[in-house]
Amino acid sequence: MHTQGQYYVVARPIHSEDSFQKTYEKIYIRRKTLLDHVTDYLTWDSKRAKNAALSLMPIIGWLRIYRLKEWLLNDIASGVSTGLVAVLQGLAFSLLASLPASYGLYTAFFPAIVYFFLGTSRHISVGSFPVLSLMVGQVVTRLVPDAGPAANITGFEGLTPNEQRVLVASSVTFLTGLIQLGMGLLQAGFIVIYLSDTLVSGFTAAAAILILVSQLKFILGLTVPGISGPLSLIYTLEKIFSQITSTNICDLVMSMVIMLAVFVVKEINDKYKSKLPVPIPIEVIMTIIACGVSYGFNFKERFRIDVVGQMVKGYESPMLPNVEVMECSIAEAIPMAIVGFAVGFSVAKVFAVKHDYVIDGNQELVAFGASNIVGASFRSFVASTALSRTAVQESTGGKTQIASLVSAMMAMIVTVAIGFLLEPLPKSVLGALVIINLKGMLLQVTEVPYLWGRDRLDCVVWLGTCVASILLGIELLTVVFKAQFPRCAVMANISGTDLYRSRKDYLCISEPGVMIFRIPSPIFFANIEFFRTKLTEAVGFSPLRVLRKRNKALRKIRKMLKKGSLLVTRRGILATGSSPIDESEDERNMEDLDLPSDYSDLPVQVNWNSQLPANICVPPVPIHSLVLDFAAVSFLDMSAMKSLKAALKEFIRVDVEVYIVSCDVDILDKLYSCKFFDDEIRTSMFFPTLHDAMMYVQKKQDNTRKDKLNDVYIQAEVSSTQL
Repeated sequence: MHTQGQYYVVARPIHSEDSFQKTYEKIYIRRKTLLDHVTDYLTWDSKRAKNAALSLMPIIGWLRIYRLKEWLLNDIASGVSTGLVAVLQGLAFSLLASLPASYGLYTAFFPAIVYFFLGTSRHISVGSFPVLSLMVGQVVTRLVPDAGPAANITGFEGLTPNEQRVLVASSVTFLTGLIQLGMGLLQAGFIVIYLSDTLVSGFTAAAAILILVSQLKFILGLTVPGISGPLSLIYTLEKIFSQITSTNICDLVMSMVIMLAVFVVKEINDKYKSKLPVPIPIEVIMTIIACGVSYGFNFKERFRIDVVGQMVKGYESPMLPNVEVMECSIAEAIPMAIVGFAVGFSVAKVFAVKHDYVIDGNQELVAFGASNIVGASFRSFVASTALSRTAVQESTGGKTQIASLVSAMMAMIVTVAIGFLLEPLPKSVLGALVIINLKGMLLQVTEVPYLWGRDRLDCVVWLGTCVASILLGIELLTVVFKAQFPRCAVMANISGTDLYRSRKDYLCISEPGVMIFRIPSPIFFANIEFFRTKLTEAVGFSPLRVLRKRNKALRKIRKMLKKGSLLVTRRGILATGSSPIDESEDERNMEDLDLPSDYSDLPVQVNWNSQLPANICVPPVPIHSLVLDFAAVSFLDMSAMKSLKAALKEFIRVDVEVYIVSCDVDILDKLYSCKFFDDEIRTSMFFPTLHDAMMYVQKKQDNTRKDKLNDVYIQAEVSSTQL
């Protein structure tokens, strides 16, 4: 952008706020009172009742659009693959919860069935999650320790230690579900925004380290009692190293072989995921081999290894939670409810954005709460989702929660019919599978050097969260709420001045095709999503959705040009016939739809504001320029910076010029140091004042209009010459 040599001159009276208010009358807007909101809430009609039904039972919404012939086989195939992974993770993560392995199958079944009806995500696989399993395990070992008597709780009488542990796990799960359900009914879904990426990253990295240490006793074949509370990591390591000479070599070798094989094949899956029809189910393969070898060579008797043992066959009758256990575990249940929802919502949001549909945070709380309440009644432990399991469900072609339903049926088949085949499975194999699945969480440690070089405050938050969670225990983590919901505003010019005010408050002049959006607060992890939502509402369209529609349209245009269904003429692209267009979208390489539109191989330039051939429809973009007023932005953290950069690129890629004005010098310096700028986001988009940017936009649009008039004149001259 070249601005040197351009000037603007403003002549206006000097205003104080008092004189300004006298000159320009503020528009009075009656704002709703509390009584108005209550009245609106209690007023129901048929339309609102229908919306409420769709909100409480999201299954109705997506079942109506279900493409039976196109999606059913994909969902079934995906459900089978996901079900195998869910069964193994349920068995493995139940060890983290200090429960018999077979109870993990209940967690793979009941929560998934309930979420099928109540959840708004079409892709997540609900079941066990390692961090939550560890948090449940810490409550279980505190109330029913491996060494010593259990806590003095009414209801423990006459129960075996395993039965006591199941009662504790199901009771704390029931309480966690109640908390989530209550938060959902109270519309508290916004709570997830208070968990910054930095804080969550530090917390999950600490949890991964705690999980790793907790599984060492299975890998080494040692008898180490479960320890919970502050410094539990140090005490556990002390007991492990004191017995290190008693390591079971068979367990150790088997675990190392399993981890090496799974690691190598998972790397192959990642590297060749675009070429493989489905990921290689290496965990399932290695589990089958381990079961067969253990049974065939009688590892339990010959090498004295610990195996899964007798599996619970079938389902037991429902049980009530223990009130005393719930009273003792309230401090742990609250963070479990928040962490479970935060993880589930974050994963759901990733796939909702990828597949272009909307999820409801409040309904997700209701769904997770109901899933945990029902699951607890049938002896499962706290459920959420795991990114690895959900990635399997989505990558193998899963379209809806019918894949999760099939996955739950797989868990039911194992529980009812073939669970006995897993009885010779060594627990060291399950421990190895748990550890190898921690790779992504452990690699978050590599963020520390990056954060230290870019934002030391965020780095301190990460390190403080991680160290505190490791030493004090993840159940003691407290989240501090510090964000607010700012009142964003759409601005416009006060006629005859260089002043800009909210369009709601004053009679202003809006420049056609230009949106001025003001952010009146610091931008950080807790309000960046709120800011992006308000920006999308203000402009009236989702730039990411428009970009995807454009790229899909380009795919169709290329196919039709190749087939000869479209013809390039001097007037543009014209359809040559009425040959049908295949509306089924090839969803491979969906990530390409988020990249900038590529016109290099097209013979003409596509005008997205004109009517496209062959009934190709793309949402219009009503603006050509977006101006962001950063005058009140005094702080910008790393989480917000990443999200802001993504938002700006979305607008730039749909041909909207973006300008940022009145940005603080310290924030600009931080953007430089964090490598915020690239080929798409450039320093020339920043202006010292709002009026400078508006003058530049007007000048640029004038030049654009002149260029278009010149092009029309030249074309007319060429046409007359040819005549």
